Amino acid sequence: MEPKRLYRSINDRVLGGVCGGLGNFFTIDPVLVRVLWAVSFFVGGVGFLAYIIAWIIIPEERHA
Repeated sequence: MEPKRLYRSINDRVLGGVCGGLGNFFTIDPVLVRVLWAVSFFVGGVGFLAYIIAWIIIPEERHA
């Protein structure tokens, strides 16, 4: 069995596909990930920087 890999989603994306990819990786609804990311943006201000870093670091998924 191949290990699960984290990729930015190309189908379930609003901006960069980070939340869609995290939702797919953890098998949860990407909307929940987006809400948590938005809360972290408004509460601590770290959400925006974390999203940009994740956008750069996480590779985009490719179709086979």
